[in-house]
Amino acid sequence: MSKKILVTGSAGFIAGYVVEELLANDWQVVGIDNFSKYGELTKSYDSHPNYEFHRGDVKNTGMLKEIAADCDHILAGAAMIGGITYFHEYAYDLLAENERIIASTFDAAIDAFKNHKLQKITVLSSSMVFESSDIYPTPETAALTSPPPLSTYGFQKLSCEFFAKGAHEQYGLPYTIVRPFNCVGIGEQRAVGEHEVSSGDIKLAMSHVVPDLIQKLVKGQDPLRILGDGKQVRHYTYGADLAEGIRCCIEHPKALNEDFNISTETSTTVLELAEAIWKEIRPEEDFRYASDDPFIYDVQKRVPDVAKAKEMLGYEAKTSLEQILKVVVPWVSEQVELGNI
Repeated sequence: MSKKILVTGSAGFIAGYVVEELLANDWQVVGIDNFSKYGELTKSYDSHPNYEFHRGDVKNTGMLKEIAADCDHILAGAAMIGGITYFHEYAYDLLAENERIIASTFDAAIDAFKNHKLQKITVLSSSMVFESSDIYPTPETAALTSPPPLSTYGFQKLSCEFFAKGAHEQYGLPYTIVRPFNCVGIGEQRAVGEHEVSSGDIKLAMSHVVPDLIQKLVKGQDPLRILGDGKQVRHYTYGADLAEGIRCCIEHPKALNEDFNISTETSTTVLELAEAIWKEIRPEEDFRYASDDPFIYDVQKRVPDVAKAKEMLGYEAKTSLEQILKVVVPWVSEQVELGNI
């Protein structure tokens, strides 16, 4: 018999991959989203027989309790989230709004666990909880031993983890904490309300580096402008790989009351990324770039230790950056032509 999971923020970018992954693995999925980030949109799974969608605000705790009452699991994915431009534009809202969202989610989860059939909540945290870490590769334990994150977004994501621990401590609610690293994929649009920031003669796209660099090159920017000196280290993880890892964290018995970094183990600098995208789009031309001033919360190094997920869950992200770009470059190029980016 298939199990039922409530996915909050089901119209989001990462959630799009996760819902598809869950449906493909015999889950009944109940989604809730208020379309506050991207506006009205449709998803490929909207008409799937095992998908049920509720348009609504997760902060409506009464409604959320009603929906959660029939679910075995909850994936807490709803959040106000964006790229690094968000971190200084919405410093207060990222903290206040996301606290309201996660508190409502846990109120519903505690009620469903105490009074109905909920077995566990899985919380989507973020690699930004490691914003102040100086341990590389960064193990899960660094979330408790590093100085607190500097951005309100990173601080609030750490707060989400303490919601999970507090609900477990007081009410016995089982949990798993998942920290995705730099999701890359297709399907993301420009966010509603995202401020326009120029980089050279072209506006940033969605504040995320991969689609941003692709759209600049597609629009003819030369030299390609990057933020900072390009030495920033990231782990670009394919959305479908992340979704598989998140499903493992939801399903695997060893994930109970644990936390996991879910990421590729391959480090890539922004400059290496920029050159790889350039070669994909302009293979006959020499790579040329120029630097813009970085944003204040442009963390220089985000390198996860992924051994725990590999050893405990048997999970490993395997899609290479080259394979990712083969998928993402054509999609972003098409979106530029359509005027969506």
